[in-house]
Parts: sequence; C-alpha cells; structure tokens
Amino acid sequence: MNVYFTVDVEQDCPPYLNTWRGMEEGMPVLLEALAAAEVRATWFTTGEAARRYPSIIRAIVAGGHELGCHGDTHRSFAAMTREEAAGELDASSDTLRQFAPVHSFRAPYLTFPTRYLALLAGRRYGLDSSQGRHKHLGASVHRAGGLLRVPASITSSTLRWPHLLRDALFGRLHDPVVLFVHPWEFVDLRREALRFDCRFRTGRAALDALNTSLAFFKARGATFPTIGSLCSTI
Repeated sequence: MNVYFTVDVEQDCPPYLNTWRGMEEGMPVLLEALAAAEVRATWFTTGEAARRYPSIIRAIVAGGHELGCHGDTHRSFAAMTREEAAGELDASSDTLRQFAPVHSFRAPYLTFPTRYLALLAGRRYGLDSSQGRHKHLGASVHRAGGLLRVPASITSSTLRWPHLLRDALFGRLHDPVVLFVHPWEFVDLRREALRFDCRFRTGRAALDALNTSLAFFKARGATFPTIGSLCSTI
C-alpha cells in the first residue's frame, strides 16, 4: 500500500480565523514528527504563507519533501471569475517556484471548478488533488484536462477520531491512500469559536493521533511517497 501524506499550509482554520499560530507553533512540531517517522510529505502551500514564512518553506524543501500549490490567498476558486483564478494561480506559482519545482496542486476547501483545469495544465501542473472522497462520492483517480486527478481519501479531522473508529476506517481504504492535515491542528484550539470538527483534539492530542496513524499504516507495510510521484506511475 502507498500512503500519500499531505499537508495544507495556510493561515489558521480559514475562514474562521486569520492568525498564523499553525505556522509558528504547529509547523515545527509537524516537521519534527515527520522527520522522526521518516515520512516524506507533499506540502500544499499558499503563496501568502510562503511569503510570510520563507524560512519554513526552505526547511520543507531541505527536508526532502515535495512542495505543492494551495492557491495564493486561500480564497475559494469557486467564487472567482476565470481572470481572478488565473491571477491567483500566477501569483502563487511565481512565489512557490522560487523555492522548488511545483507541479502538484490542491485547491482550498477541496473545491476547484472543472472549467478551470486548463488553467492548471497551462501553468505546468500535472496533478490535482482538489477533490475529497468525503465530499465527492465516487471520486477516484482519473485523468482530466491534461491532469492526473487524485482525491483525498478522508477529511483531515478523521486522524483525530478515537483510534478504534479511525483505525476501522483506515482498514477500509485502498491504494492510493491520500491523507491530509493542517499545521494549525497541532496547536490547541479547543477554546476557539470554531466548528467542533476543527477544534476537537487539537494540539498534543493531534500529534499523538498523527504518530499512531502513521504507525497503523507502517505496521501494514505501507510506503510513503510524495503525491507528485503518482504522475510517473499511473
């Protein structure tokens, strides 16, 4: 089994918050945990996050991870005109490609209009992970608009479920398994005015859940490639 571990790098829990504790407090914890587990990840990063925290983006690349694009400002592409979407992609691509080659994309909120796929292909993207199987029933790996489309297998908060429920769901997943988290989940946000699924078991509990989730798949012989590597295998 191949497990593709991904991280959506953005401000704290948009659209509810506009702080950056995840970058400042959660990111070091997450980078250290993945290094200890010897797991390479794909970091779908907004242009804004990269401009604010260039040293963190350099650390991601230096750690052997893949850098991907998550838009520029975390606005929903579904609310943009074609011209706005093109501008958002240009700004983020220009910023991120100063750090590393970037060919994988995930839209904020896992929502990207199919009519904009050509905008990605025209900007040298080969893979789009802007669907989630929890949001798009029947979503599967397929090619469309010149891109390989690879949906996320589950939503990020699933990793923080009680382990018996979580592991039961994990056991039903099939290759390729695409997991994702956010740096802000590794900051204690339990007292913030957020939806329950955004704030429950954040902070230390999220770190423990991450470690046991990775251990679950490792015990079953999983490997952890970066998601961009799928383009050469499918």
